[in-house]
Amino acid sequence: MNRIVVLSEDMANKIAAGEVVERPASVVKELVENALDAGATVIGVECRGGGVALIQVSDNGAGIPSAEVAVAFERHATSKLASFADLDAITTLGFRGEALPSIAAVAEVEIVTLSAGEADAPSADAPSADTRSAAPTYLSLRGGQIVSRGSRARSGGTTVTVRNLFRNVPARLKFLKSTATESSHIARVVSQYALAYPAVKFTLTADGREALSTPGTGRLLDAALAVYGLEIAGNLIEIAESKWSPGAGPAAIGVSGLVGTPAIARASRDYLSFFVNRRWVNSRLLAAAAEEAYHGLLTVGRHPVVILNIALPAGEVDVNIHPAKSEVKFANERAVFAAVQRAVRSVLTASAPVPRLEEPAPVFTAPAGVVQRPAPVPLESLLDTPPAAPATTPLFALPALRILGQLAASYIIAEGPDGLYLIDQHAAHERVLFEQVMTERSQQRVAVQGLLEPATFTVTPPQNEVMKSLANELAGFGFTIEPFGERTYLVRAIPASLGRNDWGAALRELLDSPPGGAGWPEKIAESVACHGAVRAGQALSDDEMRGLVRDLERVGTPHTCPHGRPTMTHLSLSQLARQFART
Repeated sequence: MNRIVVLSEDMANKIAAGEVVERPASVVKELVENALDAGATVIGVECRGGGVALIQVSDNGAGIPSAEVAVAFERHATSKLASFADLDAITTLGFRGEALPSIAAVAEVEIVTLSAGEADAPSADAPSADTRSAAPTYLSLRGGQIVSRGSRARSGGTTVTVRNLFRNVPARLKFLKSTATESSHIARVVSQYALAYPAVKFTLTADGREALSTPGTGRLLDAALAVYGLEIAGNLIEIAESKWSPGAGPAAIGVSGLVGTPAIARASRDYLSFFVNRRWVNSRLLAAAAEEAYHGLLTVGRHPVVILNIALPAGEVDVNIHPAKSEVKFANERAVFAAVQRAVRSVLTASAPVPRLEEPAPVFTAPAGVVQRPAPVPLESLLDTPPAAPATTPLFALPALRILGQLAASYIIAEGPDGLYLIDQHAAHERVLFEQVMTERSQQRVAVQGLLEPATFTVTPPQNEVMKSLANELAGFGFTIEPFGERTYLVRAIPASLGRNDWGAALRELLDSPPGGAGWPEKIAESVACHGAVRAGQALSDDEMRGLVRDLERVGTPHTCPHGRPTMTHLSLSQLARQFART
């Protein structure tokens, strides 16, 4: 058995550093956060070799007083905490300086800094008549130890230079990815804080090439344009800060930012950006809330573009659950989830455009630039009811359409005042039935169809557990189901919306549904609507087509089916004119 020994200080420092400095991007994150905490309005980041060869972060912030520079590199040094109670209400991005010893333990570090207080003070070594500013402080460290000190020329602020990262920790160096991959992680860090702090001008240079430059105007859309480009920026909807209070207990929760239209949905979650009191965080809770708001608007496997800042009292969020402070824990998770979901959903339901066969260039004007969208519904009005379209004609409602015919027994062809519409009859009927079923359930007036003879329905053991938990929900939608043996049930009635279609397939689909995502009421309504809707390939009469289109015009979200597929596409008159060379 090995003896128990106390690790050397050098070994302990390297292990502790590994919790904070996982890769070059971790160094950039810590240094950028320090710069922001120092009040910087201009931050420049340079990296070479994926950040292994060089990382340099310069800012015009408050700087570090000369007497405290060396102290900043000592373990457990900080300017952010005065007492243990301060841990319960952290308002800064980090504890100024606590990252510096971790970085210095695994790299060669140089710092040049001049504090704002010393910049205008006369030099202590100068004659009394000489009012020259104090010289910036310079330190050089190797292995966490100061090897050189003096002064260097620079104006107020701080520059930290990190070279040969992990040179003395080859095991960590071995597990880094390619230069391009590590550079992309650095770019992501800088991009995220550019979105969190649009009033700060950020620049990023990678291997001599400018990778990012933001204007620092204070407008989030301008920062998003610099980070994501014109296509995404032109399809972002603004959420003006709204306050939502869950009632007794915590104070109001503010939600603000930009959310993308379904047209710019992506195949990955890389475009989900969340900031809690302007701290960039990874949060499954916030991601789930935002994606839940898009339920029924995106197809499976697509994810939205979201840039959100959640503002709440510092005492309502714990930022110390992760060594790198990249994760947080909320005191009232349900309240935060509801605030985010409702804020995003309210603006999405107010602006749901019809997909076009040929997307025009996105509308974007600089410097005003914001794509004007309707103001979000106040969250206070949504406490007891989900967001819904206004009682009057909703924004982007369908125009009056004239039915022209049916294509391939699957698509309804209609003429509108602004062009041609192709309507997917199955997707459209799904949306109509979904809205109908949910309305009937909420009013407790579900239309039921009794079966001539009770039908037996056998389930697997996993399905049986779901069936037991869903008994009341299924009854609320018109299913009358009774136990009839160990894993067999008698079905006596079904929702009338299912008609003569395969109600058994609808039930099995529900019982096999994975947990999470939409709640069970929405899932049941989706399944009933999907299996009760007319099928592709089913011929419809003129009256049936007209009736379906009229029903679609009356629903709150006519442009997508409950699963997020578009119900229609639009070919405008101007597009037709171009196709026939009339322009």
